[in-house]
Amino acid sequence: MTVYSIKDLEKLTGIKAHTLRIWEQRYDIITPGRTKTNIRYYTEDNLKVVLNIALLNRNGIKISKIAKMEKEEILEKVAAISDINFESDVQLDALTLSMIEMDEYKFDRIISTNIQQLGFERTMIEVIYPFLDKLGLLWLTGSINPAQEYFMTYLIRQKIIAAIDSVPIAMGMDIPKFLIYLPEGEDQELSLLFMHYILKSRQFKVVYIGKNVTVSDIQDAHHIHKPDFIYTIISKDFVKPSLKEYISTLKDNFPSTQLLLSGYQVLTQNIQDEKLVTILKNLDDTIEFLSGKKNK
Repeated sequence: MTVYSIKDLEKLTGIKAHTLRIWEQRYDIITPGRTKTNIRYYTEDNLKVVLNIALLNRNGIKISKIAKMEKEEILEKVAAISDINFESDVQLDALTLSMIEMDEYKFDRIISTNIQQLGFERTMIEVIYPFLDKLGLLWLTGSINPAQEYFMTYLIRQKIIAAIDSVPIAMGMDIPKFLIYLPEGEDQELSLLFMHYILKSRQFKVVYIGKNVTVSDIQDAHHIHKPDFIYTIISKDFVKPSLKEYISTLKDNFPSTQLLLSGYQVLTQNIQDEKLVTILKNLDDTIEFLSGKKNK
């Protein structure tokens, strides 16, 4: 059984520990367990209750009124609010709840509704990426378990792949072609898949060769496709070779192809733009760069 401290609940729900204690004492909404040394702990059921209550409370329903509701009424109101309120906090609360419960139906309803209202790209930027930031924080602090993280990552991955598949393949001789990949040991697959969607939705040609790709693999794909651009994300540190040595190897092997580089290590190691090397600092930078290529 997974148990949580009051600090875990604070991180997961956004409700301050002091407020949670008031809710316990004044409204008897949740009853924590106690260790042999009299330290509070909370169960997964407690966490679900607080997430639901927090979502309703943020949407203007007083805690005194929520305390009098039956469980079924709370769940109905949470579902209704999640479907019509697209404010960031509400969507993050709803996604966090679907993760804790490992509820694919709830996740699908939230994301599908957002896609219908905002479109896929805005849903990624305004809903999924903020949630992934929160997920990373929760993982680092031990507030969620690996199964919950893997569950959500898989579902998000499937949504991105479905979005990619829904976009027609660009046809024509003069359309710029991008070869995209992740180096060995790099794990930013969701970001690379989203880049695939961004490129394809803007009617560029894309050759996606995945993760754990060696320079030899790139050479094989490059020989067949002769791309105009090679794009990758580098977030983990290179030791042997160093990042600068790795970039030099790419330049030596593909002297006629423009390299597009992004990721934490590219920025922190102060890699600079130069001939045939372009640094894309963030998503806005990337979209601006692509817009320039599309207009030519």
